[in-house]
Amino acid sequence: MLRNDLQIIVGALVYAIAINDFLIPHQIGEGGVTGLTTIGYYALNIPPAVTNFVLNGILMLVGFRFLDKKTIWYSLWAVAWISIFLKLPRLLNYHTSQTIIPAIAGGVLMGISMWIIFRGEGTIAGSTILAKIMNRYFGMKNGSAMLMFDLCVAIPSVLVIGFQNMILTVIELYISAVVLNGLLSRFGARKAVTILSNQTDEITSELSSQLHQGITLISAKGYYHQEIRPMIYVICTDKQVAQIVPLVSSVDPDAFVVVENVHSVKGEALEKIL
Repeated sequence: MLRNDLQIIVGALVYAIAINDFLIPHQIGEGGVTGLTTIGYYALNIPPAVTNFVLNGILMLVGFRFLDKKTIWYSLWAVAWISIFLKLPRLLNYHTSQTIIPAIAGGVLMGISMWIIFRGEGTIAGSTILAKIMNRYFGMKNGSAMLMFDLCVAIPSVLVIGFQNMILTVIELYISAVVLNGLLSRFGARKAVTILSNQTDEITSELSSQLHQGITLISAKGYYHQEIRPMIYVICTDKQVAQIVPLVSSVDPDAFVVVENVHSVKGEALEKIL
């Protein structure tokens, strides 16, 4: 719990830096609730911290209906810290006439901040609440679902921030979605390794002593020779794949090994792919 709390605080700080130092000073919008906070600031001079807290509070009520309570409480923690950091003075005081630079930097920072908060089992509320619901019930990637909802706010913002800044907003949203999907895939992903060998017992013994986790043996039958033999099936990380392949080759150089990306995993000691 302490680790998650600290991760969310760090993510909230990065998120606030993206808004206060890159998006708002260069009149670049955002999507979802964050987009509405920036529009409220540009059009009505409403403090972003106030809009963020009120609108996200409403969406939290939706989250209570569809998501687990732990995610909601961590999200409340994230929203509270984002609101606090948004009220602080700018940390970087960065300004440039090259508006594509803050759009790219803001998008990268937004993607990183959301990844950190997601790793802490929270969300930034807003469109991430809706994205979590789409991920849970329809299997959409979080970043892709967020981009879909965010564009519903970003495109109409052309009436407030103008066409050029709306285009920059879309670029920033796309970059943040790509960064978020990439980080979730890279650092939360799992691999499925399937191994066929005549030395199943030796390989299984070596894998068990090296990986210290469950290994599944599946009875498989080859169609051509009608031969029945056990097939080894392992769910592991990218790092463990780098151990498994050479280990299998050292025991049986003729072993048949297949490595696949896993879309979703849930079980003891394994995280769900976001």
